[in-house]
Amino acid sequence: MSYPTPTSNFASELRSTPHHPAIAALSTLELAQILAERLAIGPQDWHQLKANRQARSLEQAASALVYLLKQQPEEALPRLQQAVGWLDRSLTAPPCPTHGQQKSSQADSP
Repeated sequence: MSYPTPTSNFASELRSTPHHPAIAALSTLELAQILAERLAIGPQDWHQLKANRQARSLEQAASALVYLLKQQPEEALPRLQQAVGWLDRSLTAPPCPTHGQQKSSQADSP
């Protein structure tokens, strides 16, 4: 399967698309960081979304985009691989980290 390669015409079309003035003032990196923050799964949503393949893949792909824009491909690559892993079902959700800690802290108590 081949995907279209962005051309200079494609890029100029994106830039000429009308934007809200506040969005137009932001850099590409700032926009990517906002997207990554919005797609990050917070502690309050962990149990609900920990196995949601779409949410997990989006979170990792957005994070990878930020690293790519910062020219840190070595940080982007594992996140892109995780995004693919969620999509191709080669990854599964780990257990909740707080459940294991509760048991060990209770076992350590006299």
